[in-house]
Amino acid sequence: MADSVPVRCPSCLRDHLFASPVYPCACGAPLAPPLLLGAPPERMVRRSWDEEWVVVRCTACGRRDHWPQPELGCPCGTLLRVPVRRAEDGPPLDSAARPDGRAEVRPAAVEPPPAPPYAPARPALSPRPPFRPVTIRTERDAVSVVTLYLRWLGFHDVTGRETHPAEARPEGPPEVRTAATTVELRAAGLIAQVDPSTRPATLRDVECLWLNGMAESSATAFFSLAGYAPQARERADGLGVPLFVMDLTGNPQPVNGAAEELMETGA
Repeated sequence: MADSVPVRCPSCLRDHLFASPVYPCACGAPLAPPLLLGAPPERMVRRSWDEEWVVVRCTACGRRDHWPQPELGCPCGTLLRVPVRRAEDGPPLDSAARPDGRAEVRPAAVEPPPAPPYAPARPALSPRPPFRPVTIRTERDAVSVVTLYLRWLGFHDVTGRETHPAEARPEGPPEVRTAATTVELRAAGLIAQVDPSTRPATLRDVECLWLNGMAESSATAFFSLAGYAPQARERADGLGVPLFVMDLTGNPQPVNGAAEELMETGA
C-alpha cells in the first residue's frame, strides 16, 4: 500500500494523513507517486495543466510515465498540491549484499492499493457500488466526471449546457472575477454547476446557483476543479449548497456538510 504522510493545511492548520492514489502501470503492477516526507504542500490558487502531471518511475519494471500530481482537498475549501519525489530522484531502493561484495539493489516491494477514499463507510447499508473515477486531462473530462457522479448518486437523464455569465470579468482580483464559461448540468429536481476553470469558485458563483435552484424549486450542487474562495465556502454553508472539489483522478470529494449528506443519501 502507498505510504501515508502527514500534511498540514497552511490555511486552517488542520492536519491530514494523506496517501498517494494508486494507478495501474502498463506492466500491470500498482504504482503510487512517492510522496516527499516533510515537504510542505502548495496551496493551489490557479491551475496550470502543464503543472498537473509528474514523471514517476515504476519500481516493478522501471518504466517512466506521466501521472496526475497528487492533490488534497481540505474541508476548509483549500486545494493543496502534495509534493512528489520525481523519477529523476530515483525510486526507493533496498540494498542486499552480493557474493562479490557489492551492494545489490532491489526495487521496494509494491503492495495492493488501499481501499479508495470514496467507498461508502458502511457498504452493507448502501445499494450503490463504489464510484469509478475517470482521470481528468481536459475541461471536458471534468464535465464527464460530474455527469457520471450524478448518475452514480441516482440522478438520471442528466443533460448539460454551457453558460456564459452576463457580467464576466476576466480581469481583477479573484473575489470579483467570474469564469468565462461554466457548465450547468440538470436532472429531475437538481441543478449542478461545474466549474472546470483554473481559479477557485467565488461567492457570486455560489449565490447565482442557489438563486437558480430557488427559482425552479430544485436542489443544487457545485463542483469545482480549483476549490472555493473562503467567502464562497461560508455562504454555501449558510445556504445549504453542497460543494464538491475534484482532483485529477476524477474523484469528487465533499467539502461541506451538505455535500456529505448528498453523497450519503443520493437522489
